[in-house]
Amino acid sequence: MVKKAVRGKEISVSVINEVGILAKITSFLVNHGINVEAVAGAARRVGEAAVLMFVTDDNLAAVNILNEHGLQSMENDIIIVELENTPGSLKNISEILAQNGINIEYIYGTTCSGGCPAKMILATSNDEIAIRILKG
Repeated sequence: MVKKAVRGKEISVSVINEVGILAKITSFLVNHGINVEAVAGAARRVGEAAVLMFVTDDNLAAVNILNEHGLQSMENDIIIVELENTPGSLKNISEILAQNGINIEYIYGTTCSGGCPAKMILATSNDEIAIRILKG
C-alpha cells in the first residue's frame, strides 16, 4: 500500500487568475531547467485570486526565480506519499488518518499507468504523526 512517506516542501504562488498564468509560471521554471513533479491550483473566476501549488525538483531555485519575476511565492511543509497505484490505496490511507484523528487539510497527486507509484501530496493537521502512522 504505502511505499514511502516523507516530509517535503511545496511552493505556493498567489496570483490573479488570468488566461495564461500557468503557462507563464511554468515557462519561468522550464527555462531554468526546473521540473514540476506535482501541481495543483484553485481559482473561481478570471480576475480573482488564485493559488497554485508546485512540488519541483529544485524548490529553492524555483522560489528565487518566481520572486525575481514579481510573483510572491513561498515554501510550505507537506507530506509526500508514494502509494501502490491500485484501487483502494487512497481510501486506505485516508481511513487510517481519519481513525487516528488526523485531518487532511488538502491533497493533490499524480498517477501513471505501467506499475509506477501514485504520488500524493498532503497537508494535514499533524504531519509528524501522519508520517509515523503512514510508515506503519
